[in-house]
Amino acid sequence: MTPDELGAHVSVAGGVHNAPGRAADIGAVVCQVFTKQPNRWAEPAIADEIAARYRVAAADLAYVASHDSYLINLASPQPDLWRRSTDCFTGELQRAAQLGLDAVVTHPGNATDGDRASGIVRNADGLVEALEATPGGPCVLLELTAGAGTSVGGTFEELASIIDAIPEPHGARVGVCFDTCHAWVAGMDLRDDFEGVWQRADDTFGADRIELFHLNDAKTPFGSRLDRHENIGEGTMGIAPFRQLMNAERFRKVPKILETPKGDDLVTADRRNLAVLRGLRDQPGA
Repeated sequence: MTPDELGAHVSVAGGVHNAPGRAADIGAVVCQVFTKQPNRWAEPAIADEIAARYRVAAADLAYVASHDSYLINLASPQPDLWRRSTDCFTGELQRAAQLGLDAVVTHPGNATDGDRASGIVRNADGLVEALEATPGGPCVLLELTAGAGTSVGGTFEELASIIDAIPEPHGARVGVCFDTCHAWVAGMDLRDDFEGVWQRADDTFGADRIELFHLNDAKTPFGSRLDRHENIGEGTMGIAPFRQLMNAERFRKVPKILETPKGDDLVTADRRNLAVLRGLRDQPGA
């Protein structure tokens, strides 16, 4: 297989240095990892020896992102939770820098008091603090969310507002991770208005800021705001949006990572979904 921009989230069981081999097992030079357990606050240090082993193992990888902890809420109105979240995110950014990763993906968080505008400001403040503490480190990618409840980042306008609130030089290190399932259930019609979605991205934060895609079909209906991932072409989106994306020249070199269901097999499902995506190339009208 010729290496391309497609990959998947892979396990770091046994140590982060094992992740590159798992990417190779699915025929990928692009992957996403956790640098810590995502459902715990504990902030583990990565031993220098493990970081060195990772860097050697990752020599043939083209792009690696980490995903931050699910507990982090940089939009929280609760001072203690915001402080803990900012410290935790700073730790994530510093571990990613230690490993030489390209990016850290983060969910913009929840404005649990209903004040979304203030939540956006709090998110930006936390990001700036972490970026200042990690000069020269990886970029930060704001993940488009499904927009449920009080979550921030379910619209292009909210992503743009966060980016606009981050001053330079830090703003240059902030981009967007576009999740296809999240977009679909948030009401962005990738099936019948594919080009219109990107035009709206250009009109807000600028589609050139999309530095990573999460490719997932959706188990739930269009506009439902329910985040449930499905295998490529097997959900409510269907295959058409993925065919269009795989043939969109402007996004040809942008890394694309699966977060589709794996079941008990960490290899077979990813290989199958990647094969489906690769088979869509050069089929724009099929």
